[in-house]
Order: sequence, then structure tokens, then C-alpha cells
Amino acid sequence: MADILIVDDDPDIVEACRLMLDARGHTVRIAYNREDGEACIRKQQPDLLILDVMMARPDDGILMARALKAGGCTFPILMLTSVSRSVGIDSRDLELGALFDEFQEKPVDTRTMIEKVERLLALGTD
Repeated sequence: MADILIVDDDPDIVEACRLMLDARGHTVRIAYNREDGEACIRKQQPDLLILDVMMARPDDGILMARALKAGGCTFPILMLTSVSRSVGIDSRDLELGALFDEFQEKPVDTRTMIEKVERLLALGTD
């Protein structure tokens, strides 16, 4: 199965995602902020990154995704947020859309999230 890194500062969201991914046999690593997430990636690149948009700073996730893509990141990124509508994040935005491969609203719908994760993992193995 896949190695999935979750970078999110909300312990409840992290635990919910971890449980649903563990149940499907994935290895799940966790970081609660951008700096720890980047350190995890330097140690071992994941097969998939699940990344919160807002952490310590409102744009931490976007800045992290931008830095990863600029550095040649090849693994898929699933952006996770509860504020997309209020701050105008839209996956159809060409600039933002280039930073991530999929987008998931909070609260997380289990079925939708699993479908997106499995689709992204399948793309990574093509």
C-alpha cells in the first residue's frame, strides 16, 4: 500500500484521516505544521501528501505546495481546507490548480476522500 503524509494542525482532522487511511492498509505519517511536514518529506518522499491550506499562518499550505512544486515535487498533493469558499480558493484557478492535484473540503466526507486518495494514488503508479 501507499505511504501518505498528512500535514494539518487540527488533531481531530488528522486522526479521522489517519483512521480511514489505516483501515485501507496505507502507512500514514503525520506532521502538525509546515516545518515538520517539510522535514518528513526530506527524510522520505510520500506517495501522496494531504495538506491543509491554513495552519500557523493562513497560507502555510499554499506556500508549502508552491515550494514543493518549485523543487520538482512529483508526488500528488491533495489540498484540504474548510475555508475555500470564504477565501476564494477554487481548484479551477489556474495558478492555485497548478499547486495541487485534488481538493477536499472539510468536514471530510469519508467516501469522497477515499475516492480522491485512491484516484491520486492510481495516477502516481501510471
